Amino acid sequence: MALGDRKTLLSYLPEVLLGLATPILVLYLCQQALRQLDPDAGAKAEAQQKALAASSRLQSIFSNNHERDGGEDDEEGEGYEDNDDDGRPDPRRKQELVLTPMEQTIAMEVVSPADIPVTFTDIGGLDDIIEELRESVIYPLTLPHLYASHSSLLTAPSGVLLYGPPGCGKTMLAKALARESGACFINLHISTLTEKWYGDSNKLVAAVFSLARKLQPSIVFIDEIDAVLGQRRSGEHEASGMVKAEFMTHWDGLASSTREGGSQRICILGATNRIQDIDEAILRRMPKKFAVGLPNAKQRRQIFELTLRDTKIDRSASRSLYDVKGGPGTSAFDLTALVRLSAGMSGSDIKEACRDAAMVPVREYIKVAKASGGSMRGIRGSEVRGLQTDDFFGRRKAGNRGRRESEGRLVDGEDVDEVGTPGSGSTEEVDDFRDGEEGVEVVDRR
Repeated sequence: MALGDRKTLLSYLPEVLLGLATPILVLYLCQQALRQLDPDAGAKAEAQQKALAASSRLQSIFSNNHERDGGEDDEEGEGYEDNDDDGRPDPRRKQELVLTPMEQTIAMEVVSPADIPVTFTDIGGLDDIIEELRESVIYPLTLPHLYASHSSLLTAPSGVLLYGPPGCGKTMLAKALARESGACFINLHISTLTEKWYGDSNKLVAAVFSLARKLQPSIVFIDEIDAVLGQRRSGEHEASGMVKAEFMTHWDGLASSTREGGSQRICILGATNRIQDIDEAILRRMPKKFAVGLPNAKQRRQIFELTLRDTKIDRSASRSLYDVKGGPGTSAFDLTALVRLSAGMSGSDIKEACRDAAMVPVREYIKVAKASGGSMRGIRGSEVRGLQTDDFFGRRKAGNRGRRESEGRLVDGEDVDEVGTPGSGSTEEVDDFRDGEEGVEVVDRR
């Protein structure tokens, strides 16, 4: 009898399981149907992915900074527990930040110092500006307690402007500042602030400063700042003027300093080669201005030395083509002559000239290897000759002499071209040095 009852119960088991699974399946199908009918389903999924990406990015940046600075803090016996006493940020508190959707967009512009290979030691000829940036920007932002104990005037400037001709190292200074400052660095792109919906650009500007306050000390870098914060004109679009007004309000407005939070430790770093196009109110908010001009002879020498530090140089004794007195040269590579002939060139121009010149020995070796019928796989880099001064002025093949005489100039029977190899696409005009009776005559062709 007991066996019969057990069989009866087992016969009902599939029906019980089916009865339990049916409402669960119906609930799941209803949820999927509602999600398909929801017009904001894609936006919600995208927002969730953006929030996860922003959180992961900030988490990795702060953890890397903490690992990099942890050893120094342990040696000094100072931790991150008290943010108000020593003025240094608490990475554990930053990792627990709750960001708005707009702040999540800006968070993707936060730069990790580990991703930037440029340091201040890689910049030549700008030692005075680098030291001024350390004293007036980096130290007041990251170590405010050292300055506050002396005077309340010694605070970080609200804005720093780097201006000058193109290719002189403004963006490179910003890269090194992001690497060595120790502050949160936000590389703000113009496209990030551009939205199709009316008013969203203003919200993004507000999110820049709200996120910077949460992550302070912070540096917000805007390259080509004249395109974003140019002069306000009567005929410009209303949205553009509203973005500028929003930016200035948060930068140095009513709520930029409060009793509870104190003055914000946010520095706006801008770079431009058109300072005359920047609005006067913006210039007022950038009290520190550094003119990064064309390098002088001493600075050009430093740039050459830094650029060619990893390049094989030919130190053998040779008569240089550019010894205008006609005497024997001390070395096949004459740095002094290159410094003299590169007058008027920017740091970027010098780097490209060095790049073109470094290709000349490789090009010659490849041609010789091809002419001998050898295999290209058997080429060894150690057999390539070192860099010579003549490499900066074109190929030295005898067959090209007639073409160079028509394109270049003659000095004591030898041909002298501009700094840069023929066919490199360089259009820079440099000073021409010719031999005169009383020394070297400088002829400016510009």
